[in-house]
Amino acid sequence: MESRLAVMNVRGIVWFAMVCGSLAAAGQAAPAGKSAGNADFKLVLANHIGQVQWKAAGFKITETSAKPDGREIGIRAQDASGRLSFLGFLFQVPEQAPVTSAKCRDASLDEEKADPTFKQSRMFEVARTDRVPVSVVDYSVRGQGGSPAYSVRGFTASGDLCGDLEVYSTEPIRSEDPELLQIFQSFQLDVHYQPGFNDVFFYAQVLYNSQQYAAAGPLFERALTLARDAKGVDTKLWRRMATDQAGTSYGISGDTKKARAIFEAAIANDPDYPTYYYNLACADAQEKNLADARKHLQQAFERKANTLPGESMPDPTTDDSFTPYSNDKDFWSFLEGLRAKQ
Repeated sequence: MESRLAVMNVRGIVWFAMVCGSLAAAGQAAPAGKSAGNADFKLVLANHIGQVQWKAAGFKITETSAKPDGREIGIRAQDASGRLSFLGFLFQVPEQAPVTSAKCRDASLDEEKADPTFKQSRMFEVARTDRVPVSVVDYSVRGQGGSPAYSVRGFTASGDLCGDLEVYSTEPIRSEDPELLQIFQSFQLDVHYQPGFNDVFFYAQVLYNSQQYAAAGPLFERALTLARDAKGVDTKLWRRMATDQAGTSYGISGDTKKARAIFEAAIANDPDYPTYYYNLACADAQEKNLADARKHLQQAFERKANTLPGESMPDPTTDDSFTPYSNDKDFWSFLEGLRAKQ
């Protein structure tokens, strides 16, 4: 199932605030895939009821992936020793509904079984009276160089959703190992879970980080709507972040009109935040409107004291939106003046 994962290195979820060519890292948000400060991992599709979760102490996310159609999200993580890694996925298979854990298992393992070195050593089911059962399989295949690769893999499925969790190692591992047994006993599918702000924002950010901007924009907009009712978060902070990312996604994907509309609406409701003005200046420059770009940059830097924690105003003289105008002495002198005031 590793082929499902579009590899993307991340450190948590880094969010970006600028539409412009030289995207400036503005801060860091804890990913919804892993709750900060504990061993709980969770995966949710942005537009579908349901959640898979499990506990895996000592593991840290190293890679993420998501499909632009909203039907699949995945994470890879590794333990501190580097001995164990896992791949976790939640994906939708409406064409095969209704699915069961065993049906998800069999379909997912077909590709693995095509390998002549595939060797299954154990299969069992974690039966539950109040939850969807989990089907667990131990197997090995020959990896690169002929060395064996060992996997313990669990599947939980219902309706049109499948959860797939694989723990793998170059050393022999078994589902009876206490550490792995604990992980798969905690693996569960909640078919009633409703996606919230964090879930939608995380999915959108994974798309953004893999440069799938056109797909990310509408999800950031949806997250922006959900932020109004989000509990346990700084609503103003996250509203600004979701707005930045929505406008940025549309801007990078070429829909400058939509990006401009988002930032202009944001300014009407939150006129003190500088990034909105900076992003408008970038859009102005892309449309060769230097008079408005200058006005919006001035408004942005007048509000630089209102940046978010961890965020700083970018240097416009190094921004790809403005560097094409380096021969315009008056405009460039204005940009250099802004830089000097940082």
